[in-house]
Amino acid sequence: MGTLFTALSDAFSAMGAIFSAMLDVWFIVLPPIFYSLFVILWLPHVWGHYGSKVRWVMLEIIPPRDIEKSPQPMESIFTGFAGVVKGFNTAEEWVKGEYPTSFSLELVSTEGRVHFYIRTQVGFRNLVEAHFYAQYPDVEIIEVPDYTTQIPRTIPNKDWDLWGTDFELAKDDAYPIRTYKSFEESVTGKMIDPMAGLIETMSKVGPGQHMWLQLITTPINEKWYASGKAIADKLAGRAEKEKPKSIFAKLWGDLTDIFSNILPGIMGKEMVFSTAEAAEKKSDQPIEAKLTLGERDVLKAIEANIGKQMFKMRMRYLYVGRREAFNKPTGVSAFIGGIKQFNDGSLNSFKPEDTSKTDAKYIFVEPRLRFLQRRILNRYIWRDPSPDHTRFILSTEELATIYHIPDMSVIAPNLSRVAAKRSGAPMNLPIQED
Repeated sequence: MGTLFTALSDAFSAMGAIFSAMLDVWFIVLPPIFYSLFVILWLPHVWGHYGSKVRWVMLEIIPPRDIEKSPQPMESIFTGFAGVVKGFNTAEEWVKGEYPTSFSLELVSTEGRVHFYIRTQVGFRNLVEAHFYAQYPDVEIIEVPDYTTQIPRTIPNKDWDLWGTDFELAKDDAYPIRTYKSFEESVTGKMIDPMAGLIETMSKVGPGQHMWLQLITTPINEKWYASGKAIADKLAGRAEKEKPKSIFAKLWGDLTDIFSNILPGIMGKEMVFSTAEAAEKKSDQPIEAKLTLGERDVLKAIEANIGKQMFKMRMRYLYVGRREAFNKPTGVSAFIGGIKQFNDGSLNSFKPEDTSKTDAKYIFVEPRLRFLQRRILNRYIWRDPSPDHTRFILSTEELATIYHIPDMSVIAPNLSRVAAKRSGAPMNLPIQED
């Protein structure tokens, strides 16, 4: 019994010591903890409050039947979307919960019928339509219901199955993917539409199957250019500018030089000092000569890419189907193959992001798989860009490559197109007077 009382007494004494120590350092330890909790709990609350007031509209973009344009006009459209970029003050961000405006660009196959959608805030509908009509006068834009309502909200179930993933880049954002300018026949010089294979694959699915590609696109300001430029400078071998040294650092450097050269000086060898002149002395050989041909091409591609308007991206794909029609070779393997045509081993590539992919192994496979499937479905339906750390950045050229109005060479029979050209009334139309 005495041993028990002794143990309890020691435990209370230890707790007292911990409490006493906390009283001494609480103002150091607790604020970071409470701040982290505040950010985790408060920001989603104000974001939800702000988002509940935002009204959205789903627009279907119906391509013209006879169009011979490269994806380049889409660059102008996406640059126009960047007009929504704005900065937020502390009150707008932390009290009102405002967040950057996004557009959801969606390529959808509904039982083999391929559609182009853009989900945007109601207030920016005119912006979207104006830029599309400016570049594609014959395009048709109509408001449609959200296609995600065509399937149950709880999948998987006994009738439906699902496979999904978010995509990420294999390298740093500054490295571009293979863009439409590289899709050209070497003999005829004719451009091959980069989306042809993807659209053809999506048109092959049959009844009870749906393929959804979602690009949540958020224009960002020019501050990102400095990060991209640093990558280009590193690849080119340009040294970073050193920060000015303090007087103590300079003194330590001088003392190091003196003591490290005492022995060579006694032995009659040439002494080496790390002076500013010695540090700045470089080879007379130009930077271009130090790079291989492949490295020069990569550097050129990076520098051309980082000068364009940039967008923060969430690229998400879902294949949803009835169990009797669910076909992974078409809905998953063939689609991933279509995405791989945008990959360039020396530049950048898309790849499925492991933590979002609906795949579970080893233990508790079924409940874990069901959780992943329902999580990615809900994120898709709500156009949720989270988690933020797996998002990446694309330029207008890269974005136009993977989402653009296909030209007339794309002859997939199930691609929706405008039946007739859109035009105004003739100028010489007779006017009937009363």
